[in-house]
Amino acid sequence: EFLQEGHAVENTLRPDRLVFGVQSDHARAMLHRCYALAISDDTPVINCDLATAELIKTAANLFLSTKISFINAMAQMCQAAGGDVTLLADALGHDQRIGRDFLNAGLGFGGGCLPKDIRALAARARELEVDVLGDFIEAVESINEQQRSEVAELAIDQLGGDVTGRRIGVLGAAFKPGTDDIRNSPALTVARRLAAAGAEVWVYDPQAVVPDNAIRRAESVREAVTDAELVLHLTEWPEFRQLDPVEVAGWVKQPLLIDGRLKLDRPRWTEAGWKIVQLGRAATL
Repeated sequence: EFLQEGHAVENTLRPDRLVFGVQSDHARAMLHRCYALAISDDTPVINCDLATAELIKTAANLFLSTKISFINAMAQMCQAAGGDVTLLADALGHDQRIGRDFLNAGLGFGGGCLPKDIRALAARARELEVDVLGDFIEAVESINEQQRSEVAELAIDQLGGDVTGRRIGVLGAAFKPGTDDIRNSPALTVARRLAAAGAEVWVYDPQAVVPDNAIRRAESVREAVTDAELVLHLTEWPEFRQLDPVEVAGWVKQPLLIDGRLKLDRPRWTEAGWKIVQLGRAATL
């Protein structure tokens, strides 16, 4: 299956392809009968052996993970060179061989699917002594983890190198919008690291429950950011993009914002008096 969390029904009714790993004509015929409706809509069907079917699934998730880590590596390069990773991604996206999907720099991927699947593929590659693939996957994972560290360190730097007792408001806890899933959440990783460094961290998410006693759960954006010396935007919920930066500026102690998802309207927030920091967009620092 190639279901995306939050889109399972749509993906089931209208899949972009069907992969059947089978060992007999009977099994193939049964699957074609089960998925007759989707097949009648000209959904591509790939009939293959079991090993290929398994590899298709894990390779798809590895490719998506790779695109995310690639653009995040380029974000670090843009930061160092003075470039703008959002413009870079837009330019790459116009190339039909590449496409714009999954070229969104930020905190990287999380959840229960991509990390699990690519680690399983890496383990299998090691078992079969395909070390080149195992090494490749480790590099993808390493870049993904670096992004979380980069944002946590950036937050500490923006507050002068010491966050002890400093109030920080975090917008987002789920690993992505549209779900309450906090498994391997990049947002919570950053929040926990700041709390461990001594900060008073308040987190608000429209759906996800914050399970950590070291992090304080807010019931609203306002509660999360009231008297905050720093605000972090870490899950790209639509309601966060719709916030009025002038109004929010009246709640915080100082208008300092790290946009860890590069989804907020930078000119709009800047015009409202905010200093907004976006990794990979060096001009904002």
